[in-house]
Amino acid sequence: MGRDPQVDLILSLFTPRYIATGVDWNDLQRFSQRIERWADWCRIWCDEGAAHERLAHEARERRRSTTAAEAFLRAAIYYHYAKHLFVQDPEQYRHAHERMLFCYRAAAPETDPPTERIAVPFEGGVLPGYLRRPLGIERPPLAILLPGLDAAKEELHAWSDAFVRRRVATLALDGPGQGETAFWMPIRADWGKVIGAVIDALEEREDVNGNAVGVVGQSLGAFYAAMAAGLEPRVKACIANCGPFDFSLALPGLPAVSQQTFLVRSGAANWDEAMERARQLTLDGVAEHIDCPLLIVFGAGDRIIPPSEGERLANIAPGPTELVVFEEGNHVCFNITYKFRPLTADWMAEQLGRPGVAGPRAERS
Repeated sequence: MGRDPQVDLILSLFTPRYIATGVDWNDLQRFSQRIERWADWCRIWCDEGAAHERLAHEARERRRSTTAAEAFLRAAIYYHYAKHLFVQDPEQYRHAHERMLFCYRAAAPETDPPTERIAVPFEGGVLPGYLRRPLGIERPPLAILLPGLDAAKEELHAWSDAFVRRRVATLALDGPGQGETAFWMPIRADWGKVIGAVIDALEEREDVNGNAVGVVGQSLGAFYAAMAAGLEPRVKACIANCGPFDFSLALPGLPAVSQQTFLVRSGAANWDEAMERARQLTLDGVAEHIDCPLLIVFGAGDRIIPPSEGERLANIAPGPTELVVFEEGNHVCFNITYKFRPLTADWMAEQLGRPGVAGPRAERS
């Protein structure tokens, strides 16, 4: 009896993502062979996460703080992928989620630059995020980083590195239906309100420039970023990396576990209701109002969101717009991080005017 084809499908789609965000390639090659059934996915990834967590604790006991932080970050990303698309088993999912949070928070004080956990008040609860500020800059501009449907703010650490190295602070955020927030608030379309609340909180801080805020998203987070840019006038620049224009067109073609993840995260009771909620996730009527600089990134080899969705957005957005399609790129261009991360971080730094950098406006191409 062969391996569950669901396992092979997910590995074929997301292995570049796992490696690009911190999973060791040798580890993945070794332990992925043990995953014979999709039901084993979370448990085996958690086993690997626990091994790296033990290394972190051993290093901490020896007062090797940098080594401990590196191991905690690795453990966090392993636990994150343990729960990746694994909404079928809430108990296992929650265990992996809690271990991810613990490990990332344990690493946070020793990351370079340090990571500060913040909570943005929102509709009777909070939107959790991780703030990182480049050292030596009094009030840096800031990019809000948004994960996708099956991601979480902890996954964005490596992308954050690219921005802070270019003197742009980052706030990796769990919005409605994402990460921690998903446990109390489902997916929603009104991201102008969400990002508006975040900017309100940033404007009250003295250690970042709340008047120079951009928004950056990957996959479904790219849709949220574009939605926010069209609805919240204080967004100064927007990057949409491989996001849909109309999510209802993409949802039927996603893997079954991705469809189930959307059903759960949207709070839908059944498939028909999930499709109805997906139809609310469209940039029709909003893209026309994106007048800030907009960078759209796509991979021509994207098997999840077709590049035509990016072309559609580029053709409608009235502001300065640049569409970059990498011929060899996959979904979110995780197979060419050396191209998309520098591009997005440099572009945002230029738009927001990092210290010592003039801010040229993007042009439609």
